[in-house]
Amino acid sequence: MLKIGVLGAGHLGIIHIRLILELKDQYEMIGFFDPNEENAKKVTEEFGIKRFDSMDELISAVDCLDIVTPTLSHYDCASKSIKAGKHVFIEKPVTKTVEEARNLIVLKEEAGVQVQVGHVERFNPAFVAAQEFFGRPMFIETHRLAQFNPRGTDVPVVLDLMIHDIDAILSVVQSEVKNISASGVSVVSDTPDITNARIEFENGCVANLTASRISMKNMRKSRFFQKDAYISVDFLTKELEVVRMENIEGEPDPFDIVFEVGNGKPTKKILFDKPTIGEVNAIKDELSSFHEAITTESEPRVTLEDGFKALKVAHMVLEKIDENSKVQL
Repeated sequence: MLKIGVLGAGHLGIIHIRLILELKDQYEMIGFFDPNEENAKKVTEEFGIKRFDSMDELISAVDCLDIVTPTLSHYDCASKSIKAGKHVFIEKPVTKTVEEARNLIVLKEEAGVQVQVGHVERFNPAFVAAQEFFGRPMFIETHRLAQFNPRGTDVPVVLDLMIHDIDAILSVVQSEVKNISASGVSVVSDTPDITNARIEFENGCVANLTASRISMKNMRKSRFFQKDAYISVDFLTKELEVVRMENIEGEPDPFDIVFEVGNGKPTKKILFDKPTIGEVNAIKDELSSFHEAITTESEPRVTLEDGFKALKVAHMVLEKIDENSKVQL
């Protein structure tokens, strides 16, 4: 059983604490640290776990750390933990800057510890179920829309929301980014609240991403188009829809939906698939997989390098937005 501590006891930190306590066969909750008195009082009253007086004190008392602090403090918390030889789970975005993430990779290699990044959509059951259908997507369209919530506005919507889809797409496409164009608008905060980005990959795939935190409704849907298949992943409702085309061998079944290509001859049949998706808690699954990576000394499902790549692309999007805003001025 791994001794674990939590850094950060805000909204998401409380969720992590609750789920870690449920994973009692994997983790022993040693305690938490949060300098915010209101957050700390709420956690101690609700869960009865120890509040440490300092981050350093908590780090020295555990085998691994779960970092759920604001993004600006990720690097400080993670670097101290890694240098102390502790395994680290760190929420997305992995750090504020690309350089900080690059430095963490060096520290991780030197310390020989496991570091997993909290890109939770990788554990979304609809996305997990879609893996067997992915071939070579050549066009991807994502919409991640959220109603306004002041929580999270300390970073641009690209780092708050779009980065989820950037990471998911990078995990599927497996190709270097060739070109990015993007635009965004700041509506209620000092950073872009709605953004659209077009990412072109070396293998020819194109991804069109839209993220907004000022929408009237919530939506988290991605559509993947590849030869003979259309795959729709709804991250919000946890539903998967797959439309495939297969070559017809011999005479088609009278109940087949036939796609005719030239001369009126049926050549393909259309198959509709909506797999049954089981109920899971994606955050709980990622915390459990972190335990597995440590105890089996295997690569985490979402590595520090994955978090670095997603952050790098996200900052490329932000740079394009900044360029466009200067042109408009």
